[in-house]
Amino acid sequence: MTVQILQFGTTGQLATELLRQAPAHDVALTALGRADADFADPAACARKVVEARPDLVIIAAAYTAVDQAESEPDLARAVNAGSPGAIAAAADAVGAAVINVSTDYVFDGAGGAPYAEDAPTNPLNTYGATKLEGETAVAAACRRSLNIRTSWVISPHGKNFVKTMLRVAAAGTPLKVVDDQSGRPTSAADLAGFILSQASRLAEAKAGDPVFGTVHFANSGEVTWRDFAVEIFAQALGEQAPEVGAQKTADYKTPAQRPLRATMDLGKLERVYGVKPRPWQEALAEVVAEIRPNP
Repeated sequence: MTVQILQFGTTGQLATELLRQAPAHDVALTALGRADADFADPAACARKVVEARPDLVIIAAAYTAVDQAESEPDLARAVNAGSPGAIAAAADAVGAAVINVSTDYVFDGAGGAPYAEDAPTNPLNTYGATKLEGETAVAAACRRSLNIRTSWVISPHGKNFVKTMLRVAAAGTPLKVVDDQSGRPTSAADLAGFILSQASRLAEAKAGDPVFGTVHFANSGEVTWRDFAVEIFAQALGEQAPEVGAQKTADYKTPAQRPLRATMDLGKLERVYGVKPRPWQEALAEVVAEIRPNP
């Protein structure tokens, strides 16, 4: 069965990878950008689901400006919670399954990571709070829904830490990166591949199947932001790699508070889906090779 997928989002890292990989899977994917469905308008998004009547809906659009969300909480809430909830309700009404992509920022990082899917949540910022509200809304509205929490997403597309570090290094700017925040980098390509590999199972599974609920997806291994930067430069620049100084989160003031260690446990990913993610260093090498094909 060719799975009919309706995807919200066209330009983000995950959305781009889903579009790029879809032809290799038995799916027919229709992606909606902001011009097609304003994600700040939940009712408009829900209508698109009713019109399309897909087998599976993927919510790959979100408000991800973590610091800016502190000054735009209503917009962040509409995009991260209101629209996902409305989409999920519409999907349930037409018999579609839903995938909603969430974040490790639903955890406060103070409870003894790695966090399992059922660990207590306590977001420290507006972004994390609105994403958690979105998870709750999706789960309540659609009996066949999956919330996928991910972290530190990287790819050759859009904005991410790898591209930022390489841009700063090219400018010759002295570098200091926080060394007391740790987590798991995630290849957008790997996450997209996982989602598409599960499309048929999700589209066919009945409510109550273990495939639904919440799962954590990231590449294996854990690293601090500073050590992540060091590895990026080692792979991309070799002997020309710049020195990377260290600083503490407390000395790097931002509008939004970040968790120090919101690292997620990945055990359920293998138990339920049979997926064992590759190391983040290996995934990073692919991203670097695409960004800098001739270093």
